[in-house]
Amino acid sequence: MSSLAATVQNIFDEPGCAKNGSKSEAERKNGCTKQLQPGSAAGGCAFDGAKVALQPFTDVAHLVHGPIACEGNSWDNRGAASSGSNLWRTAFTTDLSETDIVFGGEKRLCKAIKEIIDKCDPPAIFVYQTCIPAMIGDDINAVCKAASQRFAKPVIPINSPGFVGSKNLGNKLAGEALLDYVIGTQEPDYTTPYDINLIGEYNLSGELWQVKPLLDELGVRILSCISGDGKYREVASSHRARAAMLVCSKSMINVARKMEQRYGIPFFEGSFYGIQDSSESLRQLARLLVKRGAPTDLLGRTEAVIAREEAWAWAAIEPYKPRFEGKKALLITGGVKSWSVVAALQEAGLELVGTSVKKSTSKDKERIKELMGQDAHMIEDMTPRELYKMLKDAKADIMLSGGKSQFVALKAAMPWLDINQERCHAYMGYVGMVKLVEEIDKSLSSPMWEQLRRPAPWQALAKAMEQMQSPVAAIACDPALAETARRARKICVCNAVDLGTIEDAIYAHGLRSVAAVREHTNAVGGCCQRRIEAILVSEPSAMRQAAE
Repeated sequence: MSSLAATVQNIFDEPGCAKNGSKSEAERKNGCTKQLQPGSAAGGCAFDGAKVALQPFTDVAHLVHGPIACEGNSWDNRGAASSGSNLWRTAFTTDLSETDIVFGGEKRLCKAIKEIIDKCDPPAIFVYQTCIPAMIGDDINAVCKAASQRFAKPVIPINSPGFVGSKNLGNKLAGEALLDYVIGTQEPDYTTPYDINLIGEYNLSGELWQVKPLLDELGVRILSCISGDGKYREVASSHRARAAMLVCSKSMINVARKMEQRYGIPFFEGSFYGIQDSSESLRQLARLLVKRGAPTDLLGRTEAVIAREEAWAWAAIEPYKPRFEGKKALLITGGVKSWSVVAALQEAGLELVGTSVKKSTSKDKERIKELMGQDAHMIEDMTPRELYKMLKDAKADIMLSGGKSQFVALKAAMPWLDINQERCHAYMGYVGMVKLVEEIDKSLSSPMWEQLRRPAPWQALAKAMEQMQSPVAAIACDPALAETARRARKICVCNAVDLGTIEDAIYAHGLRSVAAVREHTNAVGGCCQRRIEAILVSEPSAMRQAAE
């Protein structure tokens, strides 16, 4: 079994994964892969997942070993915010050509590493394996090891070619690379009893910076954030943290569990989305730190901060609650947001009609049931057509999702709010909760939706022109043509009695029955009885009115 295959198998055996833990031993041997469905690649491959997990390390050079398109498609596709170095936003690739594929790309990779060190001198280089060099047998582990020794610089192989699996697998392979080559390789300048790690937090739209001031106020230091706004030295020395908070268990559960196993760092899974979840996460952090030796006054100071922030946040969202009364929301996202955002929306006064759980763990689903009840509508998978019908039938007043499904909501002319990584606003913490409520209100009350639901001006014009061009319109405009049409349409086929004859008799004599029509016309009233009855109960036809 190759090294990569062994790593993948170990990830599938991750005991911290509730889904994996519920399987039998035979099922676990088959791994977590499943038959791919058309469109499943839209979620990203393993290489993309590794890049997503590690790209937010800001001072590291991220070198993609592969064709240039792999870097082009994966570069800066998330809204992670950073401070300090901007090196992470520079794209590096070996740009493999046909010649490299024939003769191997290892020399080209080595030259690229040297060029990056000469020009940028980063504290480390992350080298990402992609499909083509993996298939032609390029050994990036060996190249990175040799380069590390030659240049006296950490060169970290991220062995996650896209073909090995999903984006989530790539997240975990990236975590394995950190565990194998980075974490524990350096020591921090100093340590405190208040040092923590945040794992699986990507600082999307800078939302970590909305929570950090509260931690700073409590004296709690983020020793390392993996990986939002992270720095290489911080993650290399993160093994000295006293406690850890796991923000996205779907992507980094293996990192949190193995750091607990290797370095004795206890962790819990928490969320800073919503008022009560933010408070609970602060409490759990304080409890863990006190348990690991921090002074007990941290608990009291934490409660004081929570009380102040909660009072402010509840007062800030109170005016919006009457506006949200009776409004229903549909949440299409995944992972930790499938339950953490549910709590935030409920605090805002919105009713949840469903939440997607396609990328959620069993623990996530249990939390959803706690929040929404045992009958919670958890959407495993929903086609765009079903999603459109749900919105069109007004079963939800607003949809919160990622950019991929925004066009379904727009086509249904329903309010939509971006809740995924492409969003422009930060929703984490107490400040973020108030911002989320503001943005939902803006979307719900936007006059754009009412205008969007009206027929477009060109649609009304097209309908009028269609009516004018129809045979009925032509007949209605021409009395002679209308009379001809009335005489041409046979009602009683047996005796060749036309519509005009029957209509004239009805309106001339005030007829009310088929028998009376039979007396005044030559109609038989047998097989044509129903047609005559229809004429009796109807208004004068357009053709008769035109003829008159």
